[in-house]
Amino acid sequence: MFMGEFHHTIDSKGRLIIPAKFRQQLGADFVLTRGMDGCLFGYPRTQWQLLEDKLQQLPLTQRSARLFIRFFYAAAVECQFDKQGRVNLTAALVDYAQLTDQCVVAGVGTRIEIWNTTKWSQMNQEIAVNFEQISEELQDLGDFNL
Repeated sequence: MFMGEFHHTIDSKGRLIIPAKFRQQLGADFVLTRGMDGCLFGYPRTQWQLLEDKLQQLPLTQRSARLFIRFFYAAAVECQFDKQGRVNLTAALVDYAQLTDQCVVAGVGTRIEIWNTTKWSQMNQEIAVNFEQISEELQDLGDFNL
């Protein structure tokens, strides 16, 4: 399980150090793609395969399914770490997430997320203000108790 928040720098060649704790869990070969809310999602191969299996069940006759699959897969890249524990981010992913020289790498359960530091801060402030309401809304999704 991925947990924690780490602040790192992207160098001029688009390389980002992934925290050692996350590298171990991601494995030698993992996938990065566009995520929701303007961040990047990173999946270990096993988790990516589970996600692929679910996406393949979506009906291609449904436009929203086609759009989601297209958006998610088109920017996906297979990644490996260099000797310093860095990964190369493509220009398309950097542009999508509006990443600058500083970014946040966060563990969120089954994946990592890579965020623009300003967006990360704004999102966390919004969540903090609305945390109780969000918690109550999750109650409606089923058996959820903190």
